[in-house]
Amino acid sequence: MLRKAFVAPDPGRTRLRFACRAVLGIGLAVVVCGLAGHSLVAAITGGLAALLALFTVTDPTVRGQAVTTALLPAVGFPVLALAAVLHDHPLARDTAFLAVMGAGVHARRWGPRGHSLGVFAFMAFFTTQFLHTLPGQLPELYAAVALSLLSASAVRFGLWCYERRLAAPAAPAPPAGTGLARVTTRQAVQAVTGGAVALMAGQLMSDQRWYWAVGATWWVFVNTASRGETLVRGFRRVLGTLIGIPVGLAVVVPLHGAPVPTALVVAAGVFGIFYTAAVSYTWMMLSVTVMAGALYGSLGVLDPGLLALRLGETAVGALGAMLAVLCVLPVTTHATTDAWIQRALRCVHACTEEAAARLSGSATADPAPRIAELEALLGRVRLSLAPLVHPLSPLRARRARAGHVLALLDACAREVRGLASVAADPEASHDARLAAACWRVENAVEALTGRTAVASAVPAHPAATEPALAHLHSLERALAELAAPLHTPPGAPLVTA
Repeated sequence: MLRKAFVAPDPGRTRLRFACRAVLGIGLAVVVCGLAGHSLVAAITGGLAALLALFTVTDPTVRGQAVTTALLPAVGFPVLALAAVLHDHPLARDTAFLAVMGAGVHARRWGPRGHSLGVFAFMAFFTTQFLHTLPGQLPELYAAVALSLLSASAVRFGLWCYERRLAAPAAPAPPAGTGLARVTTRQAVQAVTGGAVALMAGQLMSDQRWYWAVGATWWVFVNTASRGETLVRGFRRVLGTLIGIPVGLAVVVPLHGAPVPTALVVAAGVFGIFYTAAVSYTWMMLSVTVMAGALYGSLGVLDPGLLALRLGETAVGALGAMLAVLCVLPVTTHATTDAWIQRALRCVHACTEEAAARLSGSATADPAPRIAELEALLGRVRLSLAPLVHPLSPLRARRARAGHVLALLDACAREVRGLASVAADPEASHDARLAAACWRVENAVEALTGRTAVASAVPAHPAATEPALAHLHSLERALAELAAPLHTPPGAPLVTA
């Protein structure tokens, strides 16, 4: 697990830059709040706002990211006010919290921007519970959040805007549908149900820290789209918290709230969150737990019992999410995975067409954006298949099938990247056989996505000397091999040639 988190491939050092920029942006936000004379509570609120802006805003273009960041206060400020006003009215507060939770999940139907605004709204309500915000504190909190978002934006869009030099990545939206057939609608219902269970159980455990359970339920639902994904994420959240508690005790308690070392621990926690998020949810949760421990230490309320309570509330919240996805409008892993795989395969075909057109001399053809889209879609496929390839999965036939599909999709992506690299060479020549190979790739994709009859076997090819043709032949073979696992019933044994 440690190797996965810190030795995982990091092409272009994107994760490293992501984490370092986050530390710089959040650190600047907290310093600016301090220089403005804001209280510790306001500085923490501002720092959390900066963290959310840097972590959850994932629009595919820099301009889109800037617009979404500018919209965050529009949803955050009213929710902060609502939560503060309802602080002394438990029934109304709890009802409003669950309503914000459901709306936040449902907002994912509008893509990355809806997701970001939904997360920010929920966390605005959560933060008021965390810091026991009262209406009289709102002006200071508004000022701190505004300053923090401006500071984080100055770093993200000015000082260190590395995305301007990268191809705009795709941000695939959840599979479409209407009514209760829409994944986001079903998950909104599940989230409210799971949140209600977590809220009641959390209040039985603690009338002061009950919101941890609701927060755990919320974050288990974020970035998941099926029953299996949610179950695995819940397990990993509890595991990360369980590991993070002794680490937090060992690191944070001896500091006794000293400002400078506590700030360094918080910075290390922020770095860990951003650096490991893409590769290990368990390690991200460990970082969150250590950072939360440091924040409580700075507020002077940290002790071993508090961290143990956090573990219990986290477990209750994860359990609430798991019960909801199992019992309320379940979204099967197979249906969700199949939708993502079909989208990835169609993107493979689009990448091939762009590369072939580039080799044919087209000045406008560019496979790079399609390659970025394919990487994003494959990330969703891996996330969706994670429950099936998990070592603890008891479904051996489905685990073997899922692992085989992932390996072949990775092979497709590798060959497409190679083809795009050849196409980018201005000296590369167009082989007349490329058109026929591209046509066969198109037919294979159409067959795999159910639009035509199952493709026939790939014809034997002599060894290709042209690099582009070699990549296409390898791509043909990978697509042909995908027919077996994709057309085998989910629970049936996988038979391969």
